Amino acid sequence: MKKGIIGKKIGMTQIFDEKANVIPVTVIEAGPCTVTQVKTVDSDGYNSVQLGFGEIKERKINKPKKGHFAKANLTPKKHLREFRLEKIENVKVGDELKADVFTVGEKVDIQGITKGKGFQGVIKRHGQSRGPMGHGSMYHRRPGSMGATSTPGRVFKGKKLPGHMGCTTVTIQNLEVVAVDLDKNVILVKGSVPGPKGAILKIKDAVKAC
Repeated sequence: MKKGIIGKKIGMTQIFDEKANVIPVTVIEAGPCTVTQVKTVDSDGYNSVQLGFGEIKERKINKPKKGHFAKANLTPKKHLREFRLEKIENVKVGDELKADVFTVGEKVDIQGITKGKGFQGVIKRHGQSRGPMGHGSMYHRRPGSMGATSTPGRVFKGKKLPGHMGCTTVTIQNLEVVAVDLDKNVILVKGSVPGPKGAILKIKDAVKAC
């Protein structure tokens, strides 16, 4: 990875290109992020940069985090994320990153936590089909056969069953940056990204850019 930043999902809208084609975009508040820690191969075994995003009152953080920010001589940040970078020679604690780290036309990977759906059945969770809806069928939205009886005498791992849906970490790859507004510190990315409005996102350069 060469660069990255923390962002907050504002919502979705649409814009028009030069040929009047509609482009669905996600509006992301990208930064400003502060470098709160720099890790090197000598000290930690690998190269990475820790970024902080969003302000938070000092009384709302625990003592380890207070010490962490005091050591860096920084005001507390609400969200911390780590980015493994190829080169960190020109990065130092206290540096500030804004939306202009990415330019129009670049491809990015965006990681976030999907919307939580709670406990769901197999039809919504796995897209299975329902049974006949006649009153005598007695089989409408149930998961179906659990498998064999005495042999092996158990349900195989991986069986698609009802359960908790959503709230998983997902990365959407190869999203195109279509606009950067440095005054408002937002970037517009073509397509959708994981999570609800207000979700915290990790934005980094695409590993499979094409």
